[in-house]
Amino acid sequence: MDTRTIRRTSVTLPALNEAGLYLSNVTSLEGGRGRLAEFHYTDADLRDLDLAATHLLDGRITGLKAQRTRLEEVRVDSVEFSGCDLASLQWTDSKISRAVFRDCKLMGAALEDVTLDNVLFENCKLDYSTLTRVRAAGPVIFSKCSLRETTFSAADLGGALLDDCDLRLTEFDGGKYRGLDLRGNDLSQIRGLASLKQIVIDQAQTLQLAEALTAELDVTFGEDLKAK
Repeated sequence: MDTRTIRRTSVTLPALNEAGLYLSNVTSLEGGRGRLAEFHYTDADLRDLDLAATHLLDGRITGLKAQRTRLEEVRVDSVEFSGCDLASLQWTDSKISRAVFRDCKLMGAALEDVTLDNVLFENCKLDYSTLTRVRAAGPVIFSKCSLRETTFSAADLGGALLDDCDLRLTEFDGGKYRGLDLRGNDLSQIRGLASLKQIVIDQAQTLQLAEALTAELDVTFGEDLKAK
């Protein structure tokens, strides 16, 4: 199987090029009996996308645009999302395995109680999103993603890695982050440092964490005080 590896973290990618696997073009993601397999869904422009109690297996979703997206109890196995724009995404009570999100806009997304296992986010925009109780049950990589003002709340990201991401005002609000690999990022503007116990960083990043802590505590430097 193909994998994507950054430092010590390897994600198993969707197995869509195996011999004998043929992806059929479909016009909807609603499969029979709540299951859609071996499919290619492309260039749809929707006002609303609502899926519930659905299993997506072995497929590609390309160029999908939706003005409002709501996914509930949606299981994803071996699926590649490419060039998608899912506005106002709400994704709850779901599991995503062996999936890739590449060049996708997921700005303002709300993910809640979603389990991730072998998931790659690459060149994606997740600015202003909220990820609540999101759990990395297996390896998860965010590579070259924008996470400006994104909040991880009560998340479990011990098996995750962020590399070359925009983390300006990214907040970590409670949760478990032991082993989270934050090397290769500028950490000087992150928030919620008290939650980030036992993470993995480079020594040079300690100065960035000091800068972030200084901003978070809103300290005043004595040198800046006016003499009385």
